[in-house]
Amino acid sequence: MPASTPTRPHPHPHPLAVAARLVMLALVAVLTVLATGGAGQLWWVALLAAAGLPALLAPQHRLLGPLSRVAEAVVLGLAASQVAAVGTTGAAAYGLGASAVLPYLAVPVTVTALRRRFVEGVVLLGVTATTLVVCGVVTRVDGVRQLTQPGYLAVCAQWLLLAGLGLYTASVLHQLMRVRGEGKPQPYAEATRLLTQLRTVARQLPGATLDPGGISEHLLEELRTVARADRAAVLSASGGGRLVVLAQVGAERVDWETTLDADSAIADAWASQQPQTAARSQARSHVGGDVSALIVPLAAGVRTVGLVVLEADAPQAYPPPVVSRVTALTGPAALRLEAALLFDEVRSLATNEERQRLAREIHDGVAQELVMVGYGIDNALATVHDDTEETAESLRTLRQEVTRVITELRLSLFELRSEVDRHGGLAAAIAEYARTVGASGGLRVHLSLDESTARLPAATEAELLRIAQEAVTNARKHAGAANLWVTCEVDPPYAQIEVSDDGHGIADQRPDGRYGLAIMAERAERIRGRLEIRPRQPSGTTVAVVVGSSPRRDNVRGSAAAAAEGE
Repeated sequence: MPASTPTRPHPHPHPLAVAARLVMLALVAVLTVLATGGAGQLWWVALLAAAGLPALLAPQHRLLGPLSRVAEAVVLGLAASQVAAVGTTGAAAYGLGASAVLPYLAVPVTVTALRRRFVEGVVLLGVTATTLVVCGVVTRVDGVRQLTQPGYLAVCAQWLLLAGLGLYTASVLHQLMRVRGEGKPQPYAEATRLLTQLRTVARQLPGATLDPGGISEHLLEELRTVARADRAAVLSASGGGRLVVLAQVGAERVDWETTLDADSAIADAWASQQPQTAARSQARSHVGGDVSALIVPLAAGVRTVGLVVLEADAPQAYPPPVVSRVTALTGPAALRLEAALLFDEVRSLATNEERQRLAREIHDGVAQELVMVGYGIDNALATVHDDTEETAESLRTLRQEVTRVITELRLSLFELRSEVDRHGGLAAAIAEYARTVGASGGLRVHLSLDESTARLPAATEAELLRIAQEAVTNARKHAGAANLWVTCEVDPPYAQIEVSDDGHGIADQRPDGRYGLAIMAERAERIRGRLEIRPRQPSGTTVAVVVGSSPRRDNVRGSAAAAAEGE
């Protein structure tokens, strides 16, 4: 039989709607008794209740609801004119009789306003007014038409006007709420719009780059053309009241002051968003001598996104004209750097969310199912008889393979959930991963960690961690090694990670291992790093990734080259 399309049932009567109608009916009944001096006209109240019953039971019905409310308006006009005609004569009596029933007009009008059917509310008011006028013309009391009685006209006009004002007020409030809602889009709709714009703009950028490091290096090159700079750096916030070095130039290693809580020109420039000059170095490693320092904030609107630090080994190297030329270049660069940092942050959030989602799906899905398969194999082994040794051996082999796959999944989950702790640092995250994976694979892990107090940008640290994880995983799964050497040297903006093993080398790598190498190369290129894969002597492979340049190493190489030329 074909599946029938389910119909949505009408909702049950809302308790508040039922209570409101009952209260209003009771009020109208009491007022009618007081106006007429008896209970003879209460049948109009019962007729009002019967007319409104369909609208109460099926408020969403496209026909019953509106027709029931129109019936209420007609009965209301008839009841008001008839109750007003009963009892004593006189303008006051006519007014009292009509006002006994007309308060019920608030019920159908309020319902239409709550359901945002304002046109229907206007129609109800028109139907009620028409009924009141027609009944006022037809009905005669003591030979006089009821419509000519001042009390009748005044009370009818008063209640119709009050109901119309209530309907108009509800319409205005609805328009204001809708405009306010349109001015505050839904989060996902706004995110989609912004990301679409970001994609379009990113494709139109000169050089198609949104890399904070590349933008910072280009800015330093421009600044050195307008101001002397023996040392220079671009710093950005990393959280925790510290700064990270995005790029730097100079002939020697510089340990910049990266704490915003310190008493320094760097902290003052960050807080005030004004250029600061100083007669002392902003580097902890400076040994002394005449120094001029210029710190220019990179401000995008009211937000400080970074700092440019320039230092020259000379007094008074940054007079006001030089400062003006520097700020003329840093103004546009601030907006470029903010766009790059925001792009990095959005990409990092999206990547981390996806990794966590995959980890949850693997843990709750295939991992649990494999565990159940393992339990099933264990139960099968327990029931195998001694005369079926071949079957038992097959089951034991299958159980070992399931155990191996479960171990691989657990390591994959650990890798997906591993992140660089903003307090522990990159070296600690790599060391923890290497120890865990090495222990599971029976590898002896040798660690060499050298990390300064300064930090790399979060996006760079995340990519370096993933490269190190892939290199360690390849060594465990494909190299057949007994030892693993992991070296981590971090001296922002320079960093070098090396993972070596004593296995059978890269030549025998399986296709999935080569795919891992391709992924590492893509990650290194994303952070403008250099990936090196070379044989290790006497056996094994070394995977190294280098980001930035080390002034300390460059000085050593330069000294060695000078000595060689002298010989």
